[in-house]
Amino acid sequence: MPAIDAGTVSTTSATIPWPETELEPLGTLEGPAVLAAHAALQEVMKRFPKTATKSCAFSPRALEFVVGYQSGWYFVRVNRRVDKCPEFGPGLTLEYDWFELYAVSPEGRVERYPHMP
Repeated sequence: MPAIDAGTVSTTSATIPWPETELEPLGTLEGPAVLAAHAALQEVMKRFPKTATKSCAFSPRALEFVVGYQSGWYFVRVNRRVDKCPEFGPGLTLEYDWFELYAVSPEGRVERYPHMP
């Protein structure tokens, strides 16, 4: 097997479906916004039952993030989307309008909104 360097493309049995046209972004976030979303993800995952970590419903796969910026803080709303899990199917939710809201300071401090539904 030849050595692979940074300028060589690896050919493996797994084929990657690279886009043939310009990539359509899901969204454009600056680095600090990505870090804020990641910090909120870590906090949400801490709140899920440890015994359910292998279930899609209690994984990042079932979450969506809305990131905003205001007054020097990033605000991250985390919505639970179990309809993204194969075992639940489209349109099904476990809770009515489940979400959590986090504020992330410029220094990286994470605060959960104190009055959640």
